[in-house]
Amino acid sequence: MKEECCLGLKRLKKEYEQLKDKYSLPDFQEMNYEFEIEKLQDKETETLAREIRRLMSEKNTYYLKFIEMFLNPGAAPMFFLVLVKNMNHVEKKLLEDLYNKLGRNEILSLKLDNKHDEKKEAEFIKKFYKEWQEIKEKFGEVLKVLEESWERKSEQKEKGYLG
Repeated sequence: MKEECCLGLKRLKKEYEQLKDKYSLPDFQEMNYEFEIEKLQDKETETLAREIRRLMSEKNTYYLKFIEMFLNPGAAPMFFLVLVKNMNHVEKKLLEDLYNKLGRNEILSLKLDNKHDEKKEAEFIKKFYKEWQEIKEKFGEVLKVLEESWERKSEQKEKGYLG
């Protein structure tokens, strides 16, 4: 079984290298680290660029939905409401900017799902990979603020407990 796994991964890397050379894509290791493209090793496909773009879009959608809970917390779980309450204008603006970038990528990805074109898929992969580095950095700033906010909330709760 492990041997089959390794063969699938080798095949995927070989197919990816062909795409990479043809369209100047990022290295396999970088893409795999960011988007776990090794998940495609067992998938038989003639549209590898499309499958990679879909994995990238899954991550994009996950972050988009996470941010959406902060920007529209009406039906959000209590966890988000506590954090939203402690956010300032600058942090909300940063979330809005990230949301707009992620939303644009969502639309572009859907457009490619609607009409497959390997060259355009590869262009999306390159562009989104580059943009993802910036998104990831800014999202890291947001997470740091959220963590600090959560810690302050926890400290306040502990001080207010009378047992």
